[in-house]
Amino acid sequence: MSTENALLTILVDRINNDTLVLPTLPEIAVRVRQAADNPDVNLAQMADVISHDPALAARMIKVANSAFMGRSVKVSNINQAVTRIGLRQIKNIATAMAMEQLFVSNNELIKGYMDKAWQKTLKVACHSITLMEFFLKENKQTSLNRDTITLASLVYNIGVLPILTEAERHPEVFANPSFLAHAIQKLSGKVGGAIMRAWDFTDEFVEVSESWANPNYRPENISYVDFIRIGAIMEGILQVSDKSAALQMYIDKGVISSTDIFSSDDYYKMLDDVKSVFS
Repeated sequence: MSTENALLTILVDRINNDTLVLPTLPEIAVRVRQAADNPDVNLAQMADVISHDPALAARMIKVANSAFMGRSVKVSNINQAVTRIGLRQIKNIATAMAMEQLFVSNNELIKGYMDKAWQKTLKVACHSITLMEFFLKENKQTSLNRDTITLASLVYNIGVLPILTEAERHPEVFANPSFLAHAIQKLSGKVGGAIMRAWDFTDEFVEVSESWANPNYRPENISYVDFIRIGAIMEGILQVSDKSAALQMYIDKGVISSTDIFSSDDYYKMLDDVKSVFS
């Protein structure tokens, strides 16, 4: 057995035995999520929690003033921002900022992978959220929602993190492109599901992280996985031999009306608005 195969086996064993070191959310994100989940919390209390982290407070004000929120009157303080954004979306934005902080490394090769992984995540997220906006306009009775796709699209690829972190610990063997690509392809879904469970995320997030890249997983009903996959296809991250044929499946399923959506001005305007939230 080669050294790389041996290390891959070790990774698999750690995952199966729940001994792989999983990333933890930064404290501010945990505090915001706990506050948002408290049925008794009010907007003023949430603003107070956020105000303890200047970077998060600044991001909230920026998001509140973004085109995505569709308001022409600008807000100037965190209380106004929290009121405009709402508790659920604040929870997602805080998590998104925390996610960005996790994709860092001191190893140059691994840093490159981390940066690339986060940029891919954002690109897929922007498409997924945009697609959901169009879907919701035509399907007002659906249980799917903007808040969940926002967060799901930011954590769908979280499984690459422990693999890259392990590579950083053992760069002499792990940190080579061919091995990393193989390890990520083979293990990231299973690792992603483990992280979502460790973070106490609900089943729909586990489903997205575990199954988005698994071609054998095909949910019968429209799910968040569908929106992530379309975004990944559009960005060339989910490799398909025939893009039109791959997208036709989602037309037949009712996720999108036609591929014409991707050449429309309305789609690209919405896509730009969503990008402004994360820029």
